[in-house]
Amino acid sequence: MKALRAYAPASIGNVSLGFDVLGAALAPVDGSRLGDEVDIESADTFSLTTVGPFAHKLPGDADSNIVTQCYHYFCAQMEKVGKATSPVAMTLSKNLPIGSGLGSSASSIVAAFVALNAFYDYPFDEDTLLTMMGELEGQISGSIHYDNVAPCYVGGMTLMTGATSPVTLSLPLVKDWYYAICYSGISVSTAAARDILPKQVDMATALTFGRQLGVFVHALNAGENDLAASVMKDVIAEPYRKQLLPGFDEARAFSEQEGALAFGISGSGPTVFAVCDSKEKAQRIVAYLDEHYIQNEDGFSHVCQIPEQGTTVGPIA
Repeated sequence: MKALRAYAPASIGNVSLGFDVLGAALAPVDGSRLGDEVDIESADTFSLTTVGPFAHKLPGDADSNIVTQCYHYFCAQMEKVGKATSPVAMTLSKNLPIGSGLGSSASSIVAAFVALNAFYDYPFDEDTLLTMMGELEGQISGSIHYDNVAPCYVGGMTLMTGATSPVTLSLPLVKDWYYAICYSGISVSTAAARDILPKQVDMATALTFGRQLGVFVHALNAGENDLAASVMKDVIAEPYRKQLLPGFDEARAFSEQEGALAFGISGSGPTVFAVCDSKEKAQRIVAYLDEHYIQNEDGFSHVCQIPEQGTTVGPIA
C-alpha cells in the first residue's frame, strides 16, 4: 500500500515591501518544524482526519475542510486531462494556527496538493500545481494571490510574476539574515485584514511601492544587502493593519533599538518579524517578543532563516 507524507513550511506573505507579490518560506534554526503535514494512503472511500495542536480550530465537518476541497478539485482536474483517480485516506496535521499570518491555509493547501500529485505519479507540473494552489487559497482569502503558496511550495523568497508561466521567480537569499518571528496568539482573518485596506492608493504611495520593490530585487541580485534591507518598509498595508495588533509599535521600537534591519507584519498578521544580521540579535528580539507581544497560551516565537527547499514529500516511515 502506497503511503506518503508531505510537509509544507510556514511563510511570510508580503515581506513588508511586496504586497501580494513577495513571499518567503520559514525554517526555525533549531531544526524544529513549523508547518502543516498531510499523510495520504490508498482507501476504499475518501476520508479526512485532522490532528495536531490547532486541529480543534478547524471546521468540525470534514467536507468543509480545505484539504477535502483540494482533493475534489484535484480529481476534477485529473478528469479533465483524462487521468484516473482512486479513493484515498488523508490526514492533516494542523500545526500552524489559523489566522496567524504564517500562511496557515497555504500550508495545508500546498501539502495536500503535493501529496496528491505524488500519490498519483506526478501528473501536473509546478506551474499547474501553483495555479491550483492559488485557486484554493483564493477561496479562503477572497482573492487569488501566491505570496504564501509559492514560497511554501518551492522554498526561498519568491516574486510573483502575474503570468501563468512562470507563476513565480526565485530571488537570491541573504545567507546571514535571521528572522525573529512571533505569533501573538490572537487570530486575524485574511479577508478582514484585506477589507481594512483602502481600495485605491495615491500616486506617491504607488511610486514608493514600485521604487522599493525594484531596488530590493536589484540589491539582492547585486549582493547589496544593506540596500535591500533599507527598503523593507510597508507603505501599502501596515499603516492600516497595525491597529489590529496590540503592542506592534512597541515591538518595532525595541527591535530597531536592538539593531534589527527591518521590522514588519507577516502577511495579514498578527505574526510580526524582525530581520537581523546575526542570530544573537534575533534571539534578543525573540526574548522581548515572548514577554511583551504574546497575548495568550497559543502564542510562540522562533528564530528562523529562509530555507532553499520548500515542501517535501516521501514515504511514511
